[in-house]
Amino acid sequence: MNSMTGRIQKALSGFYYVDTGETVLTCRARGKFRKEGISPLVGDRVEVRELGNGEGFVETILPRRNAFARPAVANIDQLVVIASAAIPKTDPFLIDRVAAIAALKDCAVAVVLNKCDLDPADRLYEIYRASGFPTLRVSAETGEGIADLKGLISGKLSAFTGNSGVGKSSILNTLDPDFHLQVGEVSTALGRGRHTTRHVELHRLSCGAEVVDTPGFSSFDAEELDFALKRRLPETFLEFAPYLDQCRFVGCSHTREKGCAVLEALRQGKLQKSRHDSYLRLYEELKPLRDWQKKK
Repeated sequence: MNSMTGRIQKALSGFYYVDTGETVLTCRARGKFRKEGISPLVGDRVEVRELGNGEGFVETILPRRNAFARPAVANIDQLVVIASAAIPKTDPFLIDRVAAIAALKDCAVAVVLNKCDLDPADRLYEIYRASGFPTLRVSAETGEGIADLKGLISGKLSAFTGNSGVGKSSILNTLDPDFHLQVGEVSTALGRGRHTTRHVELHRLSCGAEVVDTPGFSSFDAEELDFALKRRLPETFLEFAPYLDQCRFVGCSHTREKGCAVLEALRQGKLQKSRHDSYLRLYEELKPLRDWQKKK
């Protein structure tokens, strides 16, 4: 029985599929993880004990760079947010919400505007370029911008997310001809897509990228809106950084105070109004959280 290290590529029904570089082992996790309240996640580097017949046990989870509760993934280099100005239209707040959560977890964010053949998404493009995010226009339909996207994700582990029907699976299928994800149609009545991504899985693409296709924005639920985000919210809006220590009052909330450098930068057009609007909305959502709710 050999001991080896690998990475979890897929988790399904209590089984973990671990790529060791030589083979993929179907593993169960040791009971000790359950007792400790820890779950192995897709993207985890793990030590496994091989049992033979392609099976094994996950013995140890190696230290993580980051971890998300929903989608349940670890060690993500960047979050690629797929958005669109065509149907279904993306609300900037949804992008800003996941970007704040990602920043809290030391995870870069890129914004990819799909369906640019139908709508160039000029407003979204301007907002996120001006706010310092790598921002691309692509079309899964025509192939526009796909080469640039390959350059953005090559050599990294990226999690793809976005509102349902925005074309995550279509883009992944375009990035790699051998990638055959089920693509859902957009319901014209509802203006949103049917969810087609059922579980979290890590895929290697021919362009040298590794990607996780995750269920939509709705899966970044309230579990991630915790006390840590409340305490550090201003710093998760990275473009606020030059102004945070210039406010007149210590503990400035950057919402309505006199002498607030963030509000002054906003007035001068140095910050995007929709980004600050999202900050205010998150600030209000997080306000009810109390110290006693801080996660152990």
